[in-house]
Amino acid sequence: MTADDPLARNEPPDRAGPVAAFFDLDKTVIAKSSTFVFSKPFYAQGLLNRRSVLESSYAHFLFQLSGADHDQMERMRAHLTSMCAGWDVEQVKSIVAETLHELVEPLIYAEAMDLIADHRIRGHDVVIVSASGEEIVAPIAAALGADHVAATRMVVADGHYTGELDFYCYGAGKVAAIDKLAADQGYELARCYAYSDSVTDLPMLSAVGHPTAVNPDRALRREATARGWPVLTFSNPVSLWSRFPSSSSTVAATAAVGLGALVAGAVSYRLLRKR
Repeated sequence: MTADDPLARNEPPDRAGPVAAFFDLDKTVIAKSSTFVFSKPFYAQGLLNRRSVLESSYAHFLFQLSGADHDQMERMRAHLTSMCAGWDVEQVKSIVAETLHELVEPLIYAEAMDLIADHRIRGHDVVIVSASGEEIVAPIAAALGADHVAATRMVVADGHYTGELDFYCYGAGKVAAIDKLAADQGYELARCYAYSDSVTDLPMLSAVGHPTAVNPDRALRREATARGWPVLTFSNPVSLWSRFPSSSSTVAATAAVGLGALVAGAVSYRLLRKR
């Protein structure tokens, strides 16, 4: 984390009502695209063919290289929804649960984990907001101890994806999601925080009183500089379990999700608070 800590300049823990910290997921909390991470087990289970894996790899390369602009995101959305049509929803959930510990937890930025813990010390809710599918995002958010999740939802019929979207959590969709959460939970967005790496999340960042650019693409860095927003650099992806040596590497994936939530959401909070 850079010296420009978005929490360092603020007052002691908020007491005037609930406050939320909204985190984008890919390249903000984890070092890779959450959807791309699961392409290998999806291929092994027959959900993806070789061409789809190659196309996903190329899209991920472009995403890592320079971030995704609006047009690229729209093309990826159309590609992913078409590709997922007919997939069995329970099979997808099972694959994610079985491989989460191996594939995703080693990619979580240590700096993001510390920042999430800092927000918990202040009594803030933590919300993961992602354009990736809910079946992928929700287990990752649980491992991080997030209080709420906003993610893309696909239409399901007879237990299978139809290839249509029920809700696209992207751009203005992210703002709609956090507006709804604010209404439901009583958040005053002017007192809330948001973190993202992409200029496509400018609407979400602009919707809160404390926006921060994390590993920003060039366009977002320009916007953040012009608006005087803090800019953070996260560069140290580590395993969630490496922070807690007593954890067993043989824990089943379902237990990893539940215990990960406890570790990230409760234990780290109490340990840091004692400091």
